[in-house]
Amino acid sequence: MFSRYKKTGSKDASQQDVTAPAAAKPADTSSLRKAPKAPAAAAVPDKELKRKERLAEIRLQLHQELLDSLNLSALENASESDLRNEITAIASEALEEMNVVLTRDERTHLYQQLFDEVTGLGPIEPLLKDPSVNDILINGPNQIFVEREGKLELSDITFKDERHLLRIIDKIVSAVGRRVDESNPYVDARLADGSRFNAMVPPIAVDGSLVSIRKFKKDKLGIDDLVAFGAFSEEMAAYLQAAVACRLNIVVSGGTGSGKTTTLNALSSFIDNAERILTIEDTAELQLQQVHVGRMESRPPNVEGKGEVSPRDCLKNALRMRPDRIIVGETRGEEVIDMLQAMNTGHDGSMTTIHANSARDGVSRMENMIAMSGIEMPLKAVRSQISSAVNLIVQVSRLQDGSRRMTSVTEITGMEGEVISMQEVFKFQRVGLTPENKILGHFTATGVRSHYSERFRMWGYDLPASLFEPFVAE
Repeated sequence: MFSRYKKTGSKDASQQDVTAPAAAKPADTSSLRKAPKAPAAAAVPDKELKRKERLAEIRLQLHQELLDSLNLSALENASESDLRNEITAIASEALEEMNVVLTRDERTHLYQQLFDEVTGLGPIEPLLKDPSVNDILINGPNQIFVEREGKLELSDITFKDERHLLRIIDKIVSAVGRRVDESNPYVDARLADGSRFNAMVPPIAVDGSLVSIRKFKKDKLGIDDLVAFGAFSEEMAAYLQAAVACRLNIVVSGGTGSGKTTTLNALSSFIDNAERILTIEDTAELQLQQVHVGRMESRPPNVEGKGEVSPRDCLKNALRMRPDRIIVGETRGEEVIDMLQAMNTGHDGSMTTIHANSARDGVSRMENMIAMSGIEMPLKAVRSQISSAVNLIVQVSRLQDGSRRMTSVTEITGMEGEVISMQEVFKFQRVGLTPENKILGHFTATGVRSHYSERFRMWGYDLPASLFEPFVAE
């Protein structure tokens, strides 16, 4: 019936001695009879929990049955429908021999779980397919958190034990030529769909392996989408379009998970199709739609500490490849020097992101990165380099209600003595909270006319003066 993908010489499923677990026997209810009468509501969750544990035991036994029966090397060329039919046939026959009775929904769910175990990433496969999930955070085998709409919530999905979790981790990292064990207890990798994956295993992870997966968005959000979501206003979008088209150097600043890469993707849509763009990232996440795009990805060292290709190496090489613009996914180290030099030497319109809580903090962080690189430069020279290279800092934040907003657009206008001069052009003004703890506020101009208005006009973007007038609440 299902011999095509069975191992050579394996027993027919009907001849195998499959023994039902002890849990299949009638439950001993004597303790319940002696105990005081409990409310019916308390008994229902307990019954559901036992049923769930029982299904988990059955799934483990069936998974072992599949491993014993299937010829895994032959499955590489099997179609999805053939493999599903094969798994369903083996599991159905095994269930009959185990004398296990399941509902139609339970059987369907069980077959899907077995398929995910064989071909995917086991229990977390449904989370990877769920479009509402942005992040998957695993704290040991029994705690899996997911982020939806900016809020973390505990899911009801678990792994069987630590060995099960480690097997899934090893499945992920081995697919990209990495390994993780006691001698190399942490790993950074990318899933097949582009999602960012990071794991840390015992003994460094004390209470079980720690895993974080930042899911890759297949649908690129454009400027119109972000305006519709309330990430920023139409006036800010018009200003940013002029800034990108007129080749201002832009830094997108924000905290972890605040939407920096999403904002960078949206801003890149304003770049002219005739320009040559080179992107440099640790994990390739940018989705540029232009024709002439060269993508580079840095590489960590191997287990012997060799073979590393740093973002700075990529950036140095990119400068020799005649780019019109360079986009660095994230600047976090000594590559900041080469990034600033690129912005200062004819690669106008370059963009990058940094981790910082405000525009002023972003400048300070760039100063610190230069200092940590080991290059000894007077502070005034460092600030002069930053002020001449960076034209615009776009600050994005994830607010307490989980929403993501562009909270500030700040121009760098030059130097005043030894201090970098900055002016805020747009900001998000908070006015209160709803009873549901949703933030109330609006986007407004500060009333300061852009320092680059003349440049915009020369490039054909004559922005009206009303664009920079403050919002007046009615």
